[in-house]
Amino acid sequence: MKRHQFIFFAIIALMSLGCDKDENNPEEPIEESFFFEDGFETQNDLVDELFPSNGNRWSTIQQTNPTNATNEISISNTEFNEGQNALRILAYQSDSDLSKVDIEKNGLNIVSGDKVIIKADFFIVGTESIENLLLLDLECCSCWDPNVGDNYGSENQCPGVRLMMSGGNDYLSIERGKISGTTIQQTDFAFPRNQWVTVQWEMTMSDSENGLNRLIINETEVINQTGMNMPNAQVFADVFLNQGIDFTLQEPTFYERVQIGATANPTAGNMELFVDDFSIKVE
Repeated sequence: MKRHQFIFFAIIALMSLGCDKDENNPEEPIEESFFFEDGFETQNDLVDELFPSNGNRWSTIQQTNPTNATNEISISNTEFNEGQNALRILAYQSDSDLSKVDIEKNGLNIVSGDKVIIKADFFIVGTESIENLLLLDLECCSCWDPNVGDNYGSENQCPGVRLMMSGGNDYLSIERGKISGTTIQQTDFAFPRNQWVTVQWEMTMSDSENGLNRLIINETEVINQTGMNMPNAQVFADVFLNQGIDFTLQEPTFYERVQIGATANPTAGNMELFVDDFSIKVE
């Protein structure tokens, strides 16, 4: 009997030591991450192939045509960077309607504190000025105040940050106007034309000035600056209050979609461009 009691208490003691060890050294939580990439490869050179029924590629096409022209989006098998295909975009210049044609990935959940790395290859045809051409957007449509609706303009209902040509012609910069920030601009590295160019956009997301904004073009860092890169509730409330509008930024606030292509073409000319090797990583 005594032997059985000894074994019993020994087992209890070992179990207690095991519990103490687990409590003192808990397992590290597994951090969730997100990664999506697409090289626009297809079997039959059809845009529809980018939208399979299982939803594991792209979500939709955004297209707004100017009055007297129809923008184009297609799969190219003649101009590409890797594989055998790239996405071809032809965006006619804007008139009273802001010209757009791009491809969109929904279902993201990018929040403050996340590190985001977006990469893509672009080939922009021609040598004319492309100032104000927008190539890539991160947007938060769900954070717009539904009580305000489109009274402030439908173009502004999806606040976000964007890559835009700025600085007089073709200097790719980080545009923050839709979150009431200034453009983070560079004028040292002109965007190469009629050739494939690799763009890498890195951010540590924040609605305050401690966000990180980094832009790399063909392995050359052109921007590395702190600053807000997500909508800020107080900033939005103050901006709208100046116009007599009561605005409440919706929570939780997160970027739920990314768009790439000619997300807006307010330039003086028509834009033809190609996109390849897109990826977005969220940590």
